Amino acid sequence: MLSSRVLKPKPHYNHCIFSIKNIFQEIQALNRRLFIQVSRRLISIFSGIIQPLLWLILFGALFNNIPMDIFNKSIKYTRFLSAGIIVFTAFTAGLNAGLPIIFDREFGFFNRLLTSPLNSRFSIFFASTYFIIIISLLQIGCILLFSEFLGSHIPNIQALIVIINIIFIITIGITLISIALAFLLPGHIQLLALILVISLPLLFSSTALAPLSIMPHWLQIVASFNPLTYAIEVIRYVYFIENFNLITPVIDTIWGKLSLRDIFLNLIQLDIAIIVIVYQFLTKKFK
Repeated sequence: MLSSRVLKPKPHYNHCIFSIKNIFQEIQALNRRLFIQVSRRLISIFSGIIQPLLWLILFGALFNNIPMDIFNKSIKYTRFLSAGIIVFTAFTAGLNAGLPIIFDREFGFFNRLLTSPLNSRFSIFFASTYFIIIISLLQIGCILLFSEFLGSHIPNIQALIVIINIIFIITIGITLISIALAFLLPGHIQLLALILVISLPLLFSSTALAPLSIMPHWLQIVASFNPLTYAIEVIRYVYFIENFNLITPVIDTIWGKLSLRDIFLNLIQLDIAIIVIVYQFLTKKFK
């Protein structure tokens, strides 16, 4: 007699590995397309480098004779400004992440991507995020080199690692927000207008141009809600303190004194919240 027991098939792990391999291939192919596009309009990269350099040169020269006392050190304003310009460069690059997607929507190419046999439609967004991170690091590398020329030396390799990590965390959150806006807004004109509207207020309501201690009380409250403030203060701290550690207070806000560890944890939690919200939005968008 034949046994009535049904034999369950064993799971095919090779299929899972093959799918992951295909997703990486999709991300690589989409990234290649984005890099080809940017190679044909290098002005977009140069403008992302020249604009922060102009801020650094002009603002640094304008207020260079103002003595800045920070972390119990008297420093030149240009050195103080460098950290703010680095974060603002990453912030601007992240805000522009949605532009390639919104242009693909307008020209009809995005519909072709959605109807193509992709293993995961999220490959499109992974590719955009990876592309913006690479462009941001390239632009920030140029800013760091120019800052070295102006006398703002990175003290050690640990400081450089902290700077790269904080830029990576900030860029991911801003990039995902920009991608979500690319689907909420009807066209690139609205996205460009929104970038212009929110970029300067966020810059001036952070500690990029002035320390928290000299701001009026209402602006200190606003700056304490601004994530850019904490990213800027982390970079500024590792620039001027050679033997830093994770538990020493970096900034005194309305929430109290925060250390490097506190700031990293808060920014990571903010990124996780953004990822969850954007994931839910995109999942409903492409049902």
